[in-house]
Amino acid sequence: MNSRATQVEGDGTPSREATNDSLENHSRVIAELFRAHNAALVSFLAARLHNAQDARDVAQEAYVRLLQLDSPGALGFLRGYLFKIAENLAIDRLRHQALRVRAAYTEKLLFDEFDEGSSAEQNLLAQEELSRISSRLMDLPDDCRRAFVMHVLLDRPTKDIAAEMDVTDRTVRNYVTRGLLVCHGVRNEMKRP
Repeated sequence: MNSRATQVEGDGTPSREATNDSLENHSRVIAELFRAHNAALVSFLAARLHNAQDARDVAQEAYVRLLQLDSPGALGFLRGYLFKIAENLAIDRLRHQALRVRAAYTEKLLFDEFDEGSSAEQNLLAQEELSRISSRLMDLPDDCRRAFVMHVLLDRPTKDIAAEMDVTDRTVRNYVTRGLLVCHGVRNEMKRP
């Protein structure tokens, strides 16, 4: 009897022993890949992310993604795939960082004028502006307004909001952008003579 026959159940599915062997082999292949290429991967990512800790975090996430593959394939293929996964994760991280920076900058622009040290006139103008923004935000669809408030005012991550609202992260980001455009529109109206 051949070894394959001993590792397959009567219905043709792999036996538990065969599955465990496959998982152990998969883990060994990934461990070998880690030993051989981790330093190069982290350097590659650090050059893109300009942050050693972020590079290590992204590298770790890339290895986790590789471990989640059903079949590991050839080691040479995995190296290229690992670097591609890591590059995509780095790009995603940079996009999210840029979005957070833009959102923080926008929030600062929106609320910088309402300062306790400002004159009574400046505070009155800022309160009027906030009132107009609030009124315009009420004109947005409920889901859009809700996502905007949760993200901008309550500082909740878009992924958490998406899960709670049962929509995609991209949809939440679009809702937030739509709300920010409303805010910018009101600010621009207020600055016109």
